[in-house]
Amino acid sequence: MAAPVSDTFAFCMDSPGRVRRALEVRFISSAKGKGLFATRNIQKGETIFVEKPVVSAQFLWNALYKYKACDHCLRALETAEENAQRLLGRFLTLPHPEQCSIRKDLHQRCPNCQVCYCSSECRQAAWEQYHQVLCLGPSWQNPNHPLNKLQEAWRNIHYPPETSSIMLMARMVATVKQAKDKDWWMKVFSQFCSKTANEEEEIVHKLLGEKFKWFSPEGFQSLFALVGTNGQGIGTSSLSQWVHACDALELPPGDREQLDAFIDQVYKDIERETGEFLNCEGSGLYLLQSCCNHSCTPNAETSFPDNNFLLHLTALEDIKQGEEICISYLDCCQRERSCHSRHKILRENYLFVCSCPKCLAQADDPDVTSEEDEEEEEAEGEPEDAELGDEMTDV
Repeated sequence: MAAPVSDTFAFCMDSPGRVRRALEVRFISSAKGKGLFATRNIQKGETIFVEKPVVSAQFLWNALYKYKACDHCLRALETAEENAQRLLGRFLTLPHPEQCSIRKDLHQRCPNCQVCYCSSECRQAAWEQYHQVLCLGPSWQNPNHPLNKLQEAWRNIHYPPETSSIMLMARMVATVKQAKDKDWWMKVFSQFCSKTANEEEEIVHKLLGEKFKWFSPEGFQSLFALVGTNGQGIGTSSLSQWVHACDALELPPGDREQLDAFIDQVYKDIERETGEFLNCEGSGLYLLQSCCNHSCTPNAETSFPDNNFLLHLTALEDIKQGEEICISYLDCCQRERSCHSRHKILRENYLFVCSCPKCLAQADDPDVTSEEDEEEEEAEGEPEDAELGDEMTDV
């Protein structure tokens, strides 16, 4: 019997060198779709699985403002020191430079369009999957090339903070167009096609019709819906990697205190100069991660500790065999907002009403939005004007 498509992109580690699947995908209901369930007891802190995306892409504004990342795996390409200097806007020498893992000697460019990769492996992987179709060749600096015009149009309507990239959709189309085994890739992308429903609306993703019409208006709308409801944000940072490596150093107490104070001050200075835009950012489609349902009290979380697009799902608490593995689609601050506000965010962005234990327990709370929520929503609704442009220019 053939292995599940998801096995091509993910693996689950039970112990070093030995793979043991800790989960299975189950169909729950027509309204909720699929879910991930533990097939054995999982301990708090355990890595449940590691997964690479089916396709991924860096955000366009993020790339434009010199957040240098591998065009395939999104690994940060700057050294930690270069990263800090760019974010600070001034010269800075970092201690323990040997803790930076960036290997510039391995970086390679596409010889045709000069796109940069972290390694020959990434350059080859991109070429074999989608880059033959998307490579701009000598037109990479031509603003009138259709692909460059598409990216410019996307930037003009999708300002930071970014949540997706038109290039993610372009790479999906290019992957199928370039593939020898188109049926296999159609099967892969069909894993993301599902019926999303709630009391107010129903959206059906119609990506894989008989003629595979992604270029029709209806097909492209469906592509937007697929990416919008399944896309997972990716963040990488060479500075963050350096900090984690420094945290693991065994140092005398005085040296440890001095290093920690230095790092704290660097981040304070960066926050003052750059704000919240710290990482190389993008998004990707992950087969197993996309099966994880939301909970406002999640028992697992995603992270990118390898400084690339490899997603790690880690248990936040002990998970019993047979229990559903849930992540949160909301950030920490959003999870602390009222039930009404959480539902509003999830309904607008993911097209469902949450029925997790926390929401059920708060079901009888007044349907009001706190003052803090109202202020944040008003800020989110303000037009993205010159102030945003100034903020990004400062980066």
